[in-house]
Amino acid sequence: MNTPPSGTGRITVDDAAQRTGHTADGTAPHDSVWLLLDVREHGEWRAGHIPGALLLPLSQLSEGVPLPPEAEGRPLVVICRSGKRSQQAVDLLTGSGAQAVDVIGGMREWALAKLPVVDAQGLPGTVA
Repeated sequence: MNTPPSGTGRITVDDAAQRTGHTADGTAPHDSVWLLLDVREHGEWRAGHIPGALLLPLSQLSEGVPLPPEAEGRPLVVICRSGKRSQQAVDLLTGSGAQAVDVIGGMREWALAKLPVVDAQGLPGTVA
C-alpha cells in the first residue's frame, strides 16, 4: 500500500482550522506556517471565503498560473466548495513539488462547523 508523502492527502475541517490557526470566534492567523488556498471561482469567493485565505481558482491553476508569492514554499491547506476541486488542485500542486492537503467537505463543512466565513466586504458571508 502506498503512503502519501508527509503533508499530502485529505484532512478534516477541524484539522484545517488547527493547521491554519482559525477559530470559531473569527480569528484569522498571521503567523501560521500553513497557508489556506481557496481554489473556487471569483463569484464563489466574493459570496463567502475564509479570512486570511488566498484565492487561486482551479481553472487558473490548471492553466499554469503560478501560486501567489505569499504561498511559494509554504505548506498549503487547499479548499473548495465540497472537496472535489481541492483534490484536483492538490494533485497538481504536489505534482510540481508543493506540500499540500485538501479539506474533506470543503467550505460547506467549514461553514457547518461554525468557522468564520466573510464576504468581499468582510461581513458575514455565505457558501455559494
